[in-house]
Amino acid sequence: MKIIPAIDIIDGKCVRLSQGDYNQKKIYHESPVDMAKAFEDAGLKNLHLVDLDGAKHGKVINWNTIEEICSVTNLHVDFGGGIKTKAEIRQLFEVGVNQVNLGSVAVKEPEKVSIWIDEFGTEKIILSADVRNEMIAVHGWTETSALSIWDFITNYQRLGIQYVTCTDISTDGMLQGPNTPLYQKLLSAYPSLKLIASGGVSSLADLNALKSIGVFGVIVGKAIYEGKISLQELYNLDNEP
Repeated sequence: MKIIPAIDIIDGKCVRLSQGDYNQKKIYHESPVDMAKAFEDAGLKNLHLVDLDGAKHGKVINWNTIEEICSVTNLHVDFGGGIKTKAEIRQLFEVGVNQVNLGSVAVKEPEKVSIWIDEFGTEKIILSADVRNEMIAVHGWTETSALSIWDFITNYQRLGIQYVTCTDISTDGMLQGPNTPLYQKLLSAYPSLKLIASGGVSSLADLNALKSIGVFGVIVGKAIYEGKISLQELYNLDNEP
């Protein structure tokens, strides 16, 4: 199981929200770049980087921070937040991002995204399923769509999508444990999926529970910043056979 620490950016700073609420913002570090370096120095290999300004405004905004993190670290960066155009995806790959997460645009413009999947390949694109009561939320979680997670994933699996990040919004940033039953249901329904769990991780026990059900990876955010899980513990788990 891949351990993927998260950095969320607002106004160039490293922040966390609670349940996706922009009014419940806590700044943890003035420099996302320094935070990324700390993850790399601890031996971690992956980074989930989110432009929350971009998610809210529908276009990538924090370009300088993204580019700097990619240039000063060798982390495998998957990026999400406001991607709406092929030009943005191309630019993200050019500055060193390894994979892009497509959420709102994948809900609203599936025809466009299917073309991008053909053009960039399924290894480069992660379907971002942000879920509230098994319904997909969009626009930085400010709006719930009429699309269920089951229809969303089924439609994109037909197009060859392999990677799906599923964030349960009700648990995100709450440090009360992930929605493991939802991930179990998803893995039962889609056994070939490379499922990345996100939201609610609060302890090593949570991570071990997710590993036991067979998720491909897990994103860890607030638990790191609040000192619930050490970078050494994450490194050890990331390097278990």
